[in-house]
Parts: sequence; C-alpha cells; structure tokens
Amino acid sequence: MSDLNTLFAELVREVPDFPEPGIQFKDLTPLLADGRGLAAVTAALAEVAGGVDLVAGIDARGFLLGAAVATRLGTGVLAVRKGGKLPPPVHSQAYALEYGTATLEIPADGIDLTGRRVVVIDDVLATGGTVAATVRLLQAAGATVTAAAVVLELNGLGGRAVLEPLPVTSLYVV
Repeated sequence: MSDLNTLFAELVREVPDFPEPGIQFKDLTPLLADGRGLAAVTAALAEVAGGVDLVAGIDARGFLLGAAVATRLGTGVLAVRKGGKLPPPVHSQAYALEYGTATLEIPADGIDLTGRRVVVIDDVLATGGTVAATVRLLQAAGATVTAAAVVLELNGLGGRAVLEPLPVTSLYVV
C-alpha cells in the first residue's frame, strides 16, 4: 500500500476551484493513465473484492476499474449504466442527487443475478448516493452485494455512513 500512496502523491492531480470555488478537485486521470498506477489500483481493488462471482462497475470510470478488477479475478463485469443507455427491458433504480434525480440501469434479460455475489467498484465515494442506488438495484435483481470498493473517498461527506452495514474499502481518503 505504501507504493500506492507514493503513486497517489505523484499522479493524482489537484485542481483548485473546480467545479466551483472552494473545491479542491482530485483528478484521477493521470493515475489511471499510468501503467504502474493502473496496475497498483487494480491489484488493490481486486484484493479487497475477495471471492465474488461478478464485478459491477458504475458509469463511467467504474467501467474501466471494474473490467480491470474482473479480469484480475477471473470473473465477468457488469456495467451499471446511467438511465436511458440500455435497450429494454431493464432493471432501474432512481435516486436523489444534490440538484435533482438520476436513474441507474442494468439489463433485465440475459444476466441472471439471482444469488450471485457481486462487488461494486467505482472511482470516487462522496455522498454515497450513486453507490447506494447501485446496491439497491443489484439487490432488487437478486444479487448479493458483498462489498463496495473505491479508489478515492471524500471524507466528511457521509458516503460511508449511507452504505452501512455494507463493507466499504477506499484506497485513498482525503
């Protein structure tokens, strides 16, 4: 993990006042674009994912991370999409955002999630709304969600508390 901390320090770009004044944005793009960084993040996420049947990656960077973790674990990956991106039929879950509502979807045909152990992977945990909606969506489709794992957790925004009692692992907390 110390190598990962070094890579975070070297490769995570801080962007002041983005997307609004007072926010110190943490840009993971350089970390994921670096071979060492991507390999370290993938290995760390796969280690905490444990014995699962499927990895669910949340739109959009969760797709990249989820696919990399699934490859390492030898499982499949399920893309949890923003509403309106998949052909019907779909399972969908609406959830509240700071500025309105959004919907997440997964296919309702072709993938039987009944009893499958699934880990949820995403890039950032902030307020927890998107991850919580993903968990509800997967559970409604019959999956057993074993854990959530993210690269970066924004401390103080309550995301972890929203997900209790689900085990949550964050590789880096700011």
